[in-house]
Amino acid sequence: MLRIRDPEVSLAFYTEILGMTLLRKSNMGDFTLYFLAYDDDELSPDEKSSSVFARQGVLELTHNHGTETDPDFRGYSSGNNEPGKGFGHIAITVANVEEACARFEKLGVPFKKRLSDGKMRHIAFILDPDGYWIEIVPHTLNV
Repeated sequence: MLRIRDPEVSLAFYTEILGMTLLRKSNMGDFTLYFLAYDDDELSPDEKSSSVFARQGVLELTHNHGTETDPDFRGYSSGNNEPGKGFGHIAITVANVEEACARFEKLGVPFKKRLSDGKMRHIAFILDPDGYWIEIVPHTLNV
């Protein structure tokens, strides 16, 4: 689960830029949960709609109401800030990292690490609207 400041901005990023599908929105009173995943062609339409947890790799975004308009809101920690690093990143696999990165560049997505940076030239890191790191790796990466 990732906490998000503005659901409109984050949902556009995860659906339009990363290509995920919004499976369910659940208003819980003071906060709203958004469940996203990639389409799973192995599930029937009934299975897809019966439960968001009938598939692998569901991402939950949580919006605490009011953060999007609070001028004093300082944002959430990505887990990569000093002191006390914790959460690091999520990873998304793609068929062609170079093509994916070119598309992200064209869409104005900020990069934490480009393919040309550092020693690991086969992976990249982009940033979501709240500053969370998303690693972009090829389907065939062996680590």
